[in-house]
Amino acid sequence: MKARPFKQVDVFTATAYLGNPLAVVLDGSGLTDDEMQHFAHWTNLSETTFVLPPTAEAAAQGAHYRVRIFTPGAELPFAGHPTLGSCHAWLQSQAPEFVAPQELVQECAKGLIRISKNGTRLAFAAPTMTRSTPESDLLANVLDALGLQAEQVLGAQMLDNGPVWLALLLDKAQTVLQLTPDHTVLKSLGIKVGVAHVDNVSDAPVLITRSNREARAFGTRTYGNSEATERSQVMVRAFAAPVGVDEDPVTGSLNASLAQWLIADGLAPSQYIATQGTCLGRLGQVHVSQDATGQVWVGGDVVTCIDGQVMF
Repeated sequence: MKARPFKQVDVFTATAYLGNPLAVVLDGSGLTDDEMQHFAHWTNLSETTFVLPPTAEAAAQGAHYRVRIFTPGAELPFAGHPTLGSCHAWLQSQAPEFVAPQELVQECAKGLIRISKNGTRLAFAAPTMTRSTPESDLLANVLDALGLQAEQVLGAQMLDNGPVWLALLLDKAQTVLQLTPDHTVLKSLGIKVGVAHVDNVSDAPVLITRSNREARAFGTRTYGNSEATERSQVMVRAFAAPVGVDEDPVTGSLNASLAQWLIADGLAPSQYIATQGTCLGRLGQVHVSQDATGQVWVGGDVVTCIDGQVMF
């Protein structure tokens, strides 16, 4: 048994126990894949990470550390709240004389992820994302599992930035909050589902009709207010039964790909705050912005809740 430095942090919140918890093993050296997966299953958190030295190739490209990310049931190539939480824990583990640069580089299975540091808040550069129209049968089955009517869905896209999400843009915040998914069905479909509502999306015909439940080409709806304010403007929920998490409190990867979709299609402003976790008694705050180059950044606060050692 080896004592390894360990932290449990809360991500996307400035107040402990209102965000998404993350277990971080700060020395994953010598652990097998099975040992990492077993520990992640034991923590029973949505994600557990293991910090390692970067590979030689990644170090040559500026990587400061490498992270492996596990849910209770599987390893992920990338995830947002583990990225910010692991960076926060890694920074706290450095020697007092270490001066953190304004931008850090994390290696993960997805590749190299840039992380900016602005005061105490961290933000990651959203990785490349591909999107496509979901198959009509899959979409119909997901809507049934969520208890949604076709007219409540304004848009649907398959979003892939490492994790793959079927993302749905819904008509009302109340629709998002009242969902009671059949997680058993979602698990059998093998699909993770993210739902969102954006305030002030102007009226337009819905994109999915009662007679044709597949996503169509997006219309001309635009975000009603061209300037973002410092209030929550987007409400998000994430259902991930296929990886052992019925509902994730606050999800960085989903918020990243949602932002890339919604901003690109004029459905959200280039800067906004998303709220997630309300139905779980959390108050996650995700700060989204797009810079002048078009890069989307996803940020949030992180607080340390447990600091110590883990034996294995």
